[in-house]
Amino acid sequence: MTFHSPIFFLLLPLAFLAIFYAGRKDLKSGLKFSSEDLVKDLLPTFKVFLSQKIIYLRLSAAILIIIALARPQSPVADSLIETEGIDIVVALDSSTSMLAEDFKLNGKRQARVDVIKDVVGDFIKGRKNDRIAIVTFAARAYTVCPLTLDYDWLRANLERIKCGLLEDGTAIGSGVATSLNRLKTSKAQSKVIILLTDGRNNMGKISPLTAAEAAKALNIKIYTIGAGGKGPVPFPVQDFFGNKAYQEVEIDLDEEALTKIASITAGKFYRATDTESLRKIYNEIDKLEKTPVQEKGYLEYNELLPLFLVPGLLLLILEIVLTNTILRKVP
Repeated sequence: MTFHSPIFFLLLPLAFLAIFYAGRKDLKSGLKFSSEDLVKDLLPTFKVFLSQKIIYLRLSAAILIIIALARPQSPVADSLIETEGIDIVVALDSSTSMLAEDFKLNGKRQARVDVIKDVVGDFIKGRKNDRIAIVTFAARAYTVCPLTLDYDWLRANLERIKCGLLEDGTAIGSGVATSLNRLKTSKAQSKVIILLTDGRNNMGKISPLTAAEAAKALNIKIYTIGAGGKGPVPFPVQDFFGNKAYQEVEIDLDEEALTKIASITAGKFYRATDTESLRKIYNEIDKLEKTPVQEKGYLEYNELLPLFLVPGLLLLILEIVLTNTILRKVP
């Protein structure tokens, strides 16, 4: 048995004190004698005995009603709930090219990396019962956060990703390989890597296509996202006076390699040219990667409130009837 609102048990000591205080006042004699010798030989009648014990009837009624207010429940045995047994690694490019400001957030131009963190944060928030890990890569890759169900901790670690913390470059193969290390011992029914980059593999010792073949062997699907529009994009620089300025730069996105990586692993390639298209991509992946799994759980309960409330009310009514009829006291 469990209780949905156990806070009501705090009323029990108050009920005890109130009832016994009222009972002591009721037990005081209405007639005074000069000596106990006049009444000591009189035996108490059943009515007198009952009037002395009526307080326990009132107390029992109060206890039962308080238990009912706490909402006792009994779990339904072997009830089934559905969960989604998926392990996901979010792999994000954090090379300096991700500082380009061709995306907008809340109507203001922002660096790609900041917009992407905002969108990925919403993606994490929308998942349930799925373990998620975060990997970032530039010239090399490292794990920001291992697989976990603690989504608040995930989003806190997501904010740690900054451009320039690693040597500059784009090691897509290393990013995939590090993600595979996070999933290789996973026993989840579905294992997915969502890899986002805005560049071309130019660092690392592992070829992206070799890493994709390894993912295929491990039955891990890779969704690839190419971030940024085609053509020159505004890139922040400092002018002669140290103020922020922009220059138009071309960022080379290897769309062909990203498409092959996704194809090898039965995934899909997406191109995100602005914030809205990026959100739609993550929403689509969110809908695609849902694998219902039945598990035993205890989300259904039988309400036991009537078993305590009805007897409590009956005892209360009985106490009121008795104290106002055969046990009624005349001043």
